[in-house]
Amino acid sequence: MLTDDELALLEAIRETGSLSRAAARLGKAPSTVSHAARQLETRFDALLFDRRRYRLQLTPAGQLLAEEAARLMQDVSRMTQRVRQIASGWEDRLWIVTDELMEFETLMPVIHAFDALQSGVRLRVTTEELSGTWEALRDGRADLIVGATNEPPAIAGLRWFELGVVDWVFAVSPRHPFASIKEPLRRDQIAKQRAIVVADSSRASGRAYGLLGGQMSLAVPSMRAKILAQRDGLGTGWLPRHRVASLLKRGELVEKETADPREPNVLYVGWRGDQGGRALQWWLDQLREPRLAKRLVQGIDQFA
Repeated sequence: MLTDDELALLEAIRETGSLSRAAARLGKAPSTVSHAARQLETRFDALLFDRRRYRLQLTPAGQLLAEEAARLMQDVSRMTQRVRQIASGWEDRLWIVTDELMEFETLMPVIHAFDALQSGVRLRVTTEELSGTWEALRDGRADLIVGATNEPPAIAGLRWFELGVVDWVFAVSPRHPFASIKEPLRRDQIAKQRAIVVADSSRASGRAYGLLGGQMSLAVPSMRAKILAQRDGLGTGWLPRHRVASLLKRGELVEKETADPREPNVLYVGWRGDQGGRALQWWLDQLREPRLAKRLVQGIDQFA
């Protein structure tokens, strides 16, 4: 490992091409700089400076030494910062998993606010679907989950609170046979038509929600894909009312009454109570703010 003075010497010689100019930049006598350069060559048993030309240059070995030493110093600096960060109660990294029902755009202002803290904590934000969201917390693939559906399962050390409630609307394309059929739609009628479902990302269960017994389905990767598929007449199903409000208003989707309405879904925030530091606590405080919670739960009408 090179000292800061030795790194500065290599950089000064590389940029100025002269021992005297390097000495002037470093505020040292030329003889002192020349002696330090020879000591470096002795230490590494290699010719580091090309003195054959008018302009002093680093040899390939000297250039490699300068680059590698600078990289190592950056690594040490980052390590020092991370050690101080952990010692002051901040985590090294915070892994946030949102249910796919959440939209990343709604989290962006929160991420900006977190960045302003300059905590040094690295954020990772990924998504799961349905049971996969809780599973990510259970399996250690998340420090914090946001927007999980279904009731909290049995997970060691689990802590949670309710984020809000999603209202659903049964909607079809105006070209779908259901668009003109008499309401309310019965279960046996719905079961004869293909349903559009968001695929469950759970590694264990992989269940589909909103299906009736024996009903055909088309599994899609996201809620946005489900909305598009139903708008295009590929099937039927329940959609978050707020996110399709403009499509309903313009008639690109048609709301249908059903004999068995779907109850609103409670969305949850979950974490492990035996883990976490200042970053996790900061995010929990933000998620408890009613205005943010409402924005996350309602989402963005991307079709407005």
